[in-house]
Amino acid sequence: MNRENAALVHSRETIIAGTPSTASADVATAVLTDSEYELFAEIGRSRRIEAGQVLFRRGELGTTMFVIARGVIDLDFGEDLVGKRLGPCEFFGELGLLIGDHVRSADAVAASDGLLIELRHEEFQRLVECDPGLVSYFLRRAILRVVLNEQSLIRRLRRRNEELESALDSLHAATHQLNQTEELVRTDELTNLYNRRGLTLHLQEYRRLGMPHAMGLLLIDCDRFKQVNDEHGHLIGDRVLQGVANILRSLAGPDDLACRLGGDEFCLLMVADNREEVMRFAEFVVSTAQGLMQMVHGAPLMCPLSVGACLVDATKDWNDWYARADEGLYRAKRMGGNCVQWQDHDAELTSA
Repeated sequence: MNRENAALVHSRETIIAGTPSTASADVATAVLTDSEYELFAEIGRSRRIEAGQVLFRRGELGTTMFVIARGVIDLDFGEDLVGKRLGPCEFFGELGLLIGDHVRSADAVAASDGLLIELRHEEFQRLVECDPGLVSYFLRRAILRVVLNEQSLIRRLRRRNEELESALDSLHAATHQLNQTEELVRTDELTNLYNRRGLTLHLQEYRRLGMPHAMGLLLIDCDRFKQVNDEHGHLIGDRVLQGVANILRSLAGPDDLACRLGGDEFCLLMVADNREEVMRFAEFVVSTAQGLMQMVHGAPLMCPLSVGACLVDATKDWNDWYARADEGLYRAKRMGGNCVQWQDHDAELTSA
């Protein structure tokens, strides 16, 4: 035994002075037994280290095991995993020695000045030759420690997966809640049709994704709706508005938009190629309302409807579309209501 290695053994004896023997070291720790430390210190190579010195980085290949004679080493496993701080008589990097060219799983950095014992393949062979029984016991403990560390890592990864799944569930729930909230903001509470905000957002999406090549607009207003409220109450008036909404909902296709603009005014924006198609929709609205009014019931299910109809120019905005349909609606009202009036693209709008 050379002088420096003898000093390492003395260092070990100083550390354990006055403490029980560690001959049966805990397999879950990286602490060497007295006999192991003495043999490793005798065979291994001593290496002085300084605080902050990097021994190896995560991902590097390694073939050396280290035993701490003096000082402190920090192991950083990264990725939010709990690091380790090792002190005198503890060992690390054993898989590099046992397997050879093992990928390091942590950064090893000296937290203080100290002294290490390095063991490479040639030193390990000498250990086996000197005391195969002791080395065999060390190997069993080292392998068991690796297994325990792997099991601990698996448990941590499972917990992390559970936390991630919980976070994803919370995110999905929050997204669903946000979608519901946004839908409520877009939707009229009484009729479940889109409101003005929903119409505006829908048109913005149309502009972003590309407007249909041809569209028509119906502007619908309830005739004598105030009379229904005055004579039968607001609950019956609400039921009439819901009836109008049901008519429009039955007409609207997947690319159409039925909307309650406010009060007793509604609109239906539809994909349509020509006037005849738009007028067919408009006349269905008026005739369906007429049929509901003829049904025998204690209170009215419906009131007459006036409709202004037009084709819309995709290059123009909503205000232009509304003004044209409103001109037709104004004429229908002047004619006594309960009818449809068409407004051409090229017809000059009159002041209402």
